Amino acid sequence: MPYVNLGRSGLKVSRLCLGAMSYGNPQAKPWILSEEQGRPILRRALELGINFFDTADMYSGGDSERVLGRALRDFARREEVVVATKAYYPTGTGPNQRGLSRKHLLHAIDASLARLGMDYVDLYQIHRWDDGTPLEETLEALHDIVRSGKARYIGASSMYAWQFQKALMTSERHGWTRFVSMQNHYNLAYREEEREMLPLCRDAGIGVLPWSPLARGFLARPRNKADTTRAQSDAFARELYYSEDDYRVVDAVEQIAAERGVTQASIALAWLLDRAEVTAPIIGATRMEHLEQSVETLSLPITPEERARLETPYRPHRVLGHE
Repeated sequence: MPYVNLGRSGLKVSRLCLGAMSYGNPQAKPWILSEEQGRPILRRALELGINFFDTADMYSGGDSERVLGRALRDFARREEVVVATKAYYPTGTGPNQRGLSRKHLLHAIDASLARLGMDYVDLYQIHRWDDGTPLEETLEALHDIVRSGKARYIGASSMYAWQFQKALMTSERHGWTRFVSMQNHYNLAYREEEREMLPLCRDAGIGVLPWSPLARGFLARPRNKADTTRAQSDAFARELYYSEDDYRVVDAVEQIAAERGVTQASIALAWLLDRAEVTAPIIGATRMEHLEQSVETLSLPITPEERARLETPYRPHRVLGHE
């Protein structure tokens, strides 16, 4: 397992990050694994050298953090792993139980730490942009969370490049803790981030952690084949993909996968890993073979000819994933 710096920070992370959204409470989503089902996958990830794990306070109503925290306490030493979580989405019905206000962030980090059973997280991320809170209030609160020792670094997730640049400049102007990472929506079926966000991250030394590297499984199966629980029940995926243009990308992935004798998921992930700006895609795994195939993909090169064939069918999209 190769390890790389997260942006310009000194933090070393595995080339793959295991997302924990799939572990928690099956009642939240039909494709989520129970703790008993998820623990062997988390343990195997550690055995394969993955040291980077991502979750959020809203996944399974907090159960994802609980499951991840218990597994890491049982299977790893705290100093050996990099734990990331996020805040923004509602965690209750009250008006202050959401967003990026100082009140909510200071409560949210304490609640996440309690669920994780940890004294600190390595990377604390804002899950989205909050138009309802002054930017300075959010950034100062994040700075105070780092100064308090409850987080080592801070990161951001899907937003417009101008918003992220504004946040970076505001932090610099006040001498506050700077973002080291951007967790954005990026895969073969959605490449709008190549216009502004990826160049910004490259120029500013920001680590890129794409979410949904396989387009929520859309890139991992042939056209019109939906044979998994998630494929049949994931309404959000239908909002993001499934146009005829998207299917042409899937067709290219399927063809090259057949030629190489590997899975479609391997080809789609190998393309993403080949992007110089990408630090660590956030993979999901609900089956052991999915995890092991992802790790094997680290040694799967993509040729320039294959890259061209994979990229040619793409057509521009409206901005997706910022909601």
